Amino acid sequence: MASQRATVKLGDSDKAMATIISLDDIRDSSIIIGKILRKRGHTVYTFTEEEDAITHAELHDVDLAILDINLKKMSGLDVLSVLKQINPFIKSIILTGYPDAAVASEAMKRGANEFCIKPIDRDVLEQKVKNVLSCSCHTEK
Repeated sequence: MASQRATVKLGDSDKAMATIISLDDIRDSSIIIGKILRKRGHTVYTFTEEEDAITHAELHDVDLAILDINLKKMSGLDVLSVLKQINPFIKSIILTGYPDAAVASEAMKRGANEFCIKPIDRDVLEQKVKNVLSCSCHTEK
């Protein structure tokens, strides 16, 4: 299934914007991520329930998943594993409020492209999203 994205003019170059899902059990966190990235021209769908985010990814093309590590029923890493089964080329950023090298290592082993510590700084989030989306590598785990 090919992604269709709107192309917006940014400066002197055209840039295809991404379709992103944000999953966090704290609704406000997901909403803030959505607002930040929509201002950059991305299409962002926010979720607080794992099943809703997974169903969305089954039914729609998603370029990037931003997942909190601690969720209600599953871990963000478990959701990432399911999303990778749906779309092996989906890119992802894992969020956590508790920095832990072992968790970061496990996230990368499961195919995460980036790891981000909460609370999220707007500029850091924007830069990590830009870096992940511009990476031509497709981690298939």
